[in-house]
Amino acid sequence: MASATARSGGTVHLPVMLDEVVAHLVQRPGGRFVDATVDGGGHAEAILRRSAPDGRVLGIDRDRDLLARTRDRLSDDIAAGRLLLVNGSFSALAEIVAAHQFAPVDGVLFDLGLSSFHFDTSGRGFSFSRDEPLDMRFDPSDGSCETAADLLRTRSVNELTAIFRNFGEERFAGRIAGRILIERTRAPIATTSQLLDVITAALPARIRWRAARSAARIFQALRIAVNDELDTIRDALPQAVSILAPGGRLAVIAFHSLEDRLVKQFLVAERTAGRMQILTKRPLRPSESEVANNSRAASAKLRVAERL
Repeated sequence: MASATARSGGTVHLPVMLDEVVAHLVQRPGGRFVDATVDGGGHAEAILRRSAPDGRVLGIDRDRDLLARTRDRLSDDIAAGRLLLVNGSFSALAEIVAAHQFAPVDGVLFDLGLSSFHFDTSGRGFSFSRDEPLDMRFDPSDGSCETAADLLRTRSVNELTAIFRNFGEERFAGRIAGRILIERTRAPIATTSQLLDVITAALPARIRWRAARSAARIFQALRIAVNDELDTIRDALPQAVSILAPGGRLAVIAFHSLEDRLVKQFLVAERTAGRMQILTKRPLRPSESEVANNSRAASAKLRVAERL
């Protein structure tokens, strides 16, 4: 993922491993495809071009602001009836597809990476590179979803340690959680810069110079916890298989080990059950040239399987 300047200002998302995704997902002209994380529409647009003249895409995204930008950018495809955009979570994938009478489908794509919009433009505290409120919700209109600041304010030291260790794989999870409890008695930890300062202070003095590494893991862990990302993926993958036509393909791009391990285990179980054939013996990785142009793509892993 990377940022690029859009004609209307701000940033747009650069789709990762675009050629590889389209080549594996679209086997012939026509067909129906679901982009369960439509984001800026880069993958969806390429699928539409490859499946022309009458292929169709149903795109889903939790973020209303992001979806509005994509709706504006791909308005011609929407007007032509080839692209349908829906605000929602892919945890309700089968329900959304059924509501729009879109099944069975020929391909489903999950791009599990965070959008450049979230990092660079949203103002919701996904990155510690700028001072922003600690929100981190993909759908800030969802009042039932706690913000990152809420978690830091209300969770016990053991709960925070578990979040940082399980979702961030952070070595100093306990130290950082303990420091948060001390600091929040003085003032709420409500901004990215406050949290970065707390993380830095919690680390052993000898390694504070590399505090950004721990901060990246803590921010990742909070984002996963806020949006219940791993359980959402667990819920969605079986639904994706259920809506695939025989010969239809499932493509998943993961960006960290927790996601990729979950996807790998699911596909192996589906293969054992005789429902899926795994087409990528090992996950595909972005080319050196793509990583050179888009450093955020470096950790991407693409796995593809076909419905039997």
